[in-house]
Amino acid sequence: MTRALGAAGLAALLVALPARSAAIPFKQHAVAAPVEGPQPSALDGVKVVERLGEQVPADATFTGPDGQPVRLADVLGRGRPVVLSLVYYDCPMLCGLLLGGLARSMREMGLELGKDYEALTISFNPRETSQLARERQRGYLQALGRPGAAVDWPFVTGEEPEIRKVADAVGFHYVYDQQTRQYAHAAAIFVLTPQGKVARYLYGVEFPARDLRLAVVEAGEGRTGTSFDRLLLTCYRYDPASRRYEPYVIGFVRIAALAVLGGLAATLAVLWRREAKRGTVR
Repeated sequence: MTRALGAAGLAALLVALPARSAAIPFKQHAVAAPVEGPQPSALDGVKVVERLGEQVPADATFTGPDGQPVRLADVLGRGRPVVLSLVYYDCPMLCGLLLGGLARSMREMGLELGKDYEALTISFNPRETSQLARERQRGYLQALGRPGAAVDWPFVTGEEPEIRKVADAVGFHYVYDQQTRQYAHAAAIFVLTPQGKVARYLYGVEFPARDLRLAVVEAGEGRTGTSFDRLLLTCYRYDPASRRYEPYVIGFVRIAALAVLGGLAATLAVLWRREAKRGTVR
């Protein structure tokens, strides 16, 4: 039974991969790619519909791992980008792979949780408890190397209407399979701006540290990361087809042109000063 749903989960991951690029201005479009042959019934309705620029509901309220209420507005109110993941804590395979990959990327990307960005994990299974959320949180914070960062990466549970509000806002569609009593869902994380708008989708269960860092810097709208990070965003563009930040040729050309102009200006300045000194001597 677990094996059957595990296969369905991996198939859902393939279904949800984006088929084409999304450009600014923000557009809403489905990214579900066609799959050859009949799909398992558990996959009916499983997809990710990219809703770039969509505002997530700040009034959505959940229960934190300590049993206290957590409003989305509380997380967004810290003024930092938010890395959002939608999982369920008793997932037999896919969610654990996703959260493990996310923790590794967060550990390696060089930005500090709680200072440069926030993270939030929401269970879309309304039957799960805050105790279970606390157990999962403890494990992934240890994997991140930040066991004391519970406030900066809350693992929350909630009621079905609150969960659906957030899932619908980011275009995350999942299905409960009565036969296996498990969920079929895709594997993706969502990077939100400090105001709570969807800025980037990253797919899969492994997230290159550079890609996650650039996504967070991009969502931070110039207030997150270093000047060098912002320079990298001139040279890299996110390509939904490959689900990576790829080199942007025009960006490199622009920087090279600026370097040449800067060198030329410096050379002219030196020559001008020499000529000015010769004129003074005469």
